[in-house]
Amino acid sequence: MLIDLHAHYPMHVVPGEGTHELLTSWPAQRWRAKVVDLVSRLANYEGPGGDPGVTVPLLREGDVGVALSVLYNPWTELEPGSRYDAPPKDQYFTLLLEALEAVEAEVGTHDGEAAIVRDGPGLERCLADGRIALVHAVEGAVQLGGVAAVPGNVAELARRGVAYVTVAHLFWRQVATVAPALPFLPDRLYRLLFRQPGDAGLGPSGRAAVRALAERGVLVDVTHMSAASFTETLDLLDEVDPGRRLPVLASHMACRFGDYAYNMTDDQIRRVADRGGVLGIIACRHYMTNGLRRRGRNPSWDDTKELMFAHAERIAAVTGSWEHAAIGSDLDGYIKPALAGLTHEGRMRDLQAALRDRFGPQRAEQIASGNALRVLRARFG
Repeated sequence: MLIDLHAHYPMHVVPGEGTHELLTSWPAQRWRAKVVDLVSRLANYEGPGGDPGVTVPLLREGDVGVALSVLYNPWTELEPGSRYDAPPKDQYFTLLLEALEAVEAEVGTHDGEAAIVRDGPGLERCLADGRIALVHAVEGAVQLGGVAAVPGNVAELARRGVAYVTVAHLFWRQVATVAPALPFLPDRLYRLLFRQPGDAGLGPSGRAAVRALAERGVLVDVTHMSAASFTETLDLLDEVDPGRRLPVLASHMACRFGDYAYNMTDDQIRRVADRGGVLGIIACRHYMTNGLRRRGRNPSWDDTKELMFAHAERIAAVTGSWEHAAIGSDLDGYIKPALAGLTHEGRMRDLQAALRDRFGPQRAEQIASGNALRVLRARFG
């Protein structure tokens, strides 16, 4: 069984039903739904026939027992008419809740084969009876609304069973400075086009989010953070949670073999591990190959296996333990092209077999599910 720490299940849910206005409910914005669906089919989905790669049937096919279902609305982060560095608006949170409820309604149509998990007992029931557990997660604290609203909104997400919030994402938005993460733009060009405030780390909304998440026991995801944001976040967590009761995670990451700022340094990996956290290895070819090899025209499944092994082994070597490597694919999250042979959740069964062949059953189980399960239980415990 595999746990995918970062899977964009919601991306297909509403467009597939023709009601994507739930994700973009400002007046006269139905066209946005069509844009998201069209762009996803051209530049995102790599499932069978070009369809979504994160669906209940594919999760079942790939023996994925738990998927962290990532709520992300591109129209809040990239709101037409607003600057890339504009502060969050309170109505973003309304859209987030509408998306969450749309996902819950859709999951309810699967005849009991999948369930939304909001707490520890629900998680254990799904593990025991073989139902696929879908657990809400939020990508981008910009969706939490303005600074004053953040504590109350985080409390509501905690009540609804959200496992983690990825605080940073693609743009500053006065939440957190970010590592460039647009694969079609070199890091240097991103920094020229989307300037961020000097050596700043967290903005007012970001600091409010980290404090509120720690207070409510919701996990903080440090993926996408700049070096300054990462350091400030971990320092703030050490201040508000000195006993390190709450793990931290990097839900979809790669190790810094090369020079991409998105990929995590050894020191960052150690700090995540020091809080008992996990690091979910991403399935994005762009980040996984950096510093390891040139991207060939015809990458193979063997190439993919060697890349996954290299990143898992790097995490183990840096932390001195096999308790921190996990899987966080980011499938259907605009990572196209994904690693060869890992283009949809149905291929995760092959990954589990490859991990067993390489590392043996015990370590393979830790990477595939055990480490992630420990952190989820800490969230819901």
